[in-house]
Amino acid sequence: MSLLRIIRNLLPRAEVAAIAEGQFGDIVKAVVDVHRRILAIGGEMHSDEEALLLDDGSKQQDLWGINLYPAETGAEWIEFDSMINVRPGQGNRSRDVEDPALQETIRTIVRELIA
Repeated sequence: MSLLRIIRNLLPRAEVAAIAEGQFGDIVKAVVDVHRRILAIGGEMHSDEEALLLDDGSKQQDLWGINLYPAETGAEWIEFDSMINVRPGQGNRSRDVEDPALQETIRTIVRELIA
């Protein structure tokens, strides 16, 4: 059963925890579309979620990979680490989302969609 899906409406955090438990134990990979304010979760790799969002009409430059740790709170809940984030052409030269303003946008979208 594939857990890969696009989140457009509020998803309970308990459901994110269940996805984590069924996959990696304590982590859920996610890709956020910062323009459309949606996210994809449940893929084995960030590239799976990226592909799903691209097929749904997202633009690659708007997609950023993160990891969610549903058992954590505060800053530890979201990790800004993914190979899809390496984009020298957009000024992001590492796996991390380097721009603090972009990180805050991603945090806001996650708060809007997961509670």
